[in-house]
Amino acid sequence: MPDTTRPARLNFALMLPLLLAAQPVATDSYLPALPEIAATLGSASVSLTVFALIFGIGQLPMGSLSDRYGRRPVLLSGLALYALAALAAALASSAAMLVAARAMQGFAMAAILVCARATVRDRYSAADGPYVMARGFMGMGMMAFLAPILGAYVTQQAGWRWVLAGMSLYAFGLLVMCWYGFEESFTRIASSRGSIRDVREIFGNATFRVWALLAASTYTGMFCFLLLSPAIYIRYLGLSPQRYGWIPASGTFVYVLSTYGCRLLLRRQSMLRTVRQGATLSLSGAVIQALGCALLPGSIWPLLLGHGVYCLGHGIHQPCGQAGAVSSLPHLAGRAVSWSGFIMMFFAFSVGQTAAVFTDARYQLGAWPMVVPMLVVSVMLVTIAFAWLPKITHATSVGRQSGASARSCS
Repeated sequence: MPDTTRPARLNFALMLPLLLAAQPVATDSYLPALPEIAATLGSASVSLTVFALIFGIGQLPMGSLSDRYGRRPVLLSGLALYALAALAAALASSAAMLVAARAMQGFAMAAILVCARATVRDRYSAADGPYVMARGFMGMGMMAFLAPILGAYVTQQAGWRWVLAGMSLYAFGLLVMCWYGFEESFTRIASSRGSIRDVREIFGNATFRVWALLAASTYTGMFCFLLLSPAIYIRYLGLSPQRYGWIPASGTFVYVLSTYGCRLLLRRQSMLRTVRQGATLSLSGAVIQALGCALLPGSIWPLLLGHGVYCLGHGIHQPCGQAGAVSSLPHLAGRAVSWSGFIMMFFAFSVGQTAAVFTDARYQLGAWPMVVPMLVVSVMLVTIAFAWLPKITHATSVGRQSGASARSCS
């Protein structure tokens, strides 16, 4: 019987960063276009928040579907829907049509990311998962670095509709690639025993809870930046959309370097120590921004520096958190991934919408609505890394030692 494991892994390793990049393509390239969309249709931020909300909710059925029918059909369907929805958004003639199309695109993106992350757990061990995810996020970050720059350029030269048309073209190219190159990994997944029982097992797993909360906390800080930074930098601080595009792009570049650093650190030290270093960076970045708001209001440099340091921590937490959440649930990889993603987006949406309420037209609070959420989640990250994770790590190591002792005695 021929060995098809190695070619499949090579093909998937190439596709993973491109599949993960479907998210920044749909969000980061969209940010510079928000002011022009608002001027054309009268509303823009609602389409981004609805997109994020539907993306979070849509992951729940996608996890169950991918566990039941396989990763390949759900992934291909998601890519096709993503392409069609982006094209529909490009042709929208009203804010309501844009919101509806972006909601459909968020639902499609849920299928893409759930299948990509679940396939990592299908094909790789729990120990290799964080390293593989870090490699995937590094490639995704390279794509995300270009997204806001290209989005700003296309918006300024051709208009916001062509930004969405570009998303459609990107998804169509991925659809062709996956049609010929993506191999099913569903055969490694055990059959489901019942959705309620599965959910109980997932949330009863302490390892899932701590890593899912870590991923949710770090992403919440980044989502608040994505949601509020266009208004803060463009309207409050007076940057042009094209100049603003370099800010998320630069943050993404730092994020790419951090994911590469995460891979190096995981080779040399434990994941707990790596995550603790990331939490320290996240808190340091948020503190720098807070000091800037307090001591130098209206200055852009503390915000930029703090964001860069926060991105260093984010590049460590994302691959570790997302891989760790499913590390102990290989038989429920799809459902575990979907619930982890739902928790992540639920936290981000709730905190982001709360912070947006404090942003008024006169910006009397300056950049605080963007900075305070990042400061809060950074404290949460430090708490998880230094207080909660050590207990989980110790309990897991004790369990493994007990199991090894029992096997040796038998």
